[in-house]
Amino acid sequence: MFDNLSDRLSHSLRSVTGTGRLTEDNIKDTLREVRMALLEADVALPVVKDFIERIREQALGQEVMKALSPGQAFVKIVHDELVRTMGEANESLNLHAAPPAVILMAGLQGAGKTTTVGKLARFLKEREKKKVLVASADVYRPAAIKQLETVARDVGALFFPSTPDQNPVDIARGAIADAKLKFADVVIIDTAGRLAIDEDMMAEIKRLHAAINPVETLFVVDAMIGQDAANTARAFNEALPLTGVILTKADGDSRGGAALSVRAITGKPIKFLGIGEKSEALEPFHPERIASRILGMGDVLSLVEEVERKLDKEKAEKLAKKLKKGKGFDLQDMLDQFQQMRNLGGMGGLIDKLPGMNAAAVQQAMAGGAPEKMMKQMEAVILSMTPAERRKPDLINGSRKRRIAAGSGTQIQDVNRVLKQHGQMEKMMKKLASPGGMMKMMRGMQGLMGDGGGGLPPGMGGPGGMPGGGPAGGLPGPGGLKLPGGFKKK
Repeated sequence: MFDNLSDRLSHSLRSVTGTGRLTEDNIKDTLREVRMALLEADVALPVVKDFIERIREQALGQEVMKALSPGQAFVKIVHDELVRTMGEANESLNLHAAPPAVILMAGLQGAGKTTTVGKLARFLKEREKKKVLVASADVYRPAAIKQLETVARDVGALFFPSTPDQNPVDIARGAIADAKLKFADVVIIDTAGRLAIDEDMMAEIKRLHAAINPVETLFVVDAMIGQDAANTARAFNEALPLTGVILTKADGDSRGGAALSVRAITGKPIKFLGIGEKSEALEPFHPERIASRILGMGDVLSLVEEVERKLDKEKAEKLAKKLKKGKGFDLQDMLDQFQQMRNLGGMGGLIDKLPGMNAAAVQQAMAGGAPEKMMKQMEAVILSMTPAERRKPDLINGSRKRRIAAGSGTQIQDVNRVLKQHGQMEKMMKKLASPGGMMKMMRGMQGLMGDGGGGLPPGMGGPGGMPGGGPAGGLPGPGGLKLPGGFKKK
């Protein structure tokens, strides 16, 4: 998401970062480019106009902080305005009600409501430790109830059965009564997809809302329809007292116009982003982190949170102890690291959140899934080795290489490439295990990424590291959670 917008804005802002003093003349062209970038991202025109005007006012009236050059201050203004446009901070679900707390899901046909109900149930179950019951009040789509039953089973949520001949209000009331008997904390009611112009359907959901009085009424909308997502949300908000928006299919939207328009047009916060088809692919929407990603500053906080949830801590702990004792990093360890990386969303998921990555360069590097294919090939090579060969790569001579290549369906040069890659990773892991090794390596990485353009201007930190910026964050440092290779987060 935001790939095109990120690339355009990074290019636009690069011209002003070296400026000695901000004037109407030297920011005019940059503002024009920023305006074009936002319009091409399908951000609503009124939002673009307000955004540009606020930046102009602040840039020309800005008293530049001593820690920043005028050009860097301009980038910070753009960052802060992006955050403000998208809603300042993440707004979590309001579940402070006598259980069961009721969540009503509304939205257009084909927006992905039923799938999102399952994702939200899993999110609440795993991260909020809630017991969740789901029910379908969609009596118009024949397979809707069965689909939700399957989704509920997959995510481990309770399911309240219903039939197409029932009244949606009766279904919702029955689900709430059943949730009380089963001591569920949250009830999520799925509804039929409807158009804002469909008066009968809108009247039905109004009756449903009045009957169950939900603590949250969430509008589910496809991010790929751009600013129309915001306009549709506004139409629904006039009929229902919405409390928030969930943007689905955000991973397929390279523009990001919906995310930048929804809050400004509807006044309702985006609470979640759907970022894939899997049931765990639902993330809280953090405006300050999204703004950092748009400007090529990465999203280290989200990356670290993802690592905390998905990392196999036992394997990480075992590897950390092994490296501290001075034992080598063998090929089995390398295989484990590849598998851990896949759990974190692969190379694409990691690169997107690292600070200083040039959007166009990343897109080119990831084209056709080449890095993922390479990783799978390397895994195949290692899996073709014996346990002894994985522990002691020095055992692998010419005849063993031929056997490994034949067993993995690769060439001898592919086996050599894996061994060379292992040697490089072994050196890196030794550096990580040394005191202060992680910070030294990250400084080196930032230096390399800064040369590629599109990164942070000198003197500005990562997410949360900007003067006057968001919550404390920045790069992982010593102390706290052990990450792959034994480095930690405060």
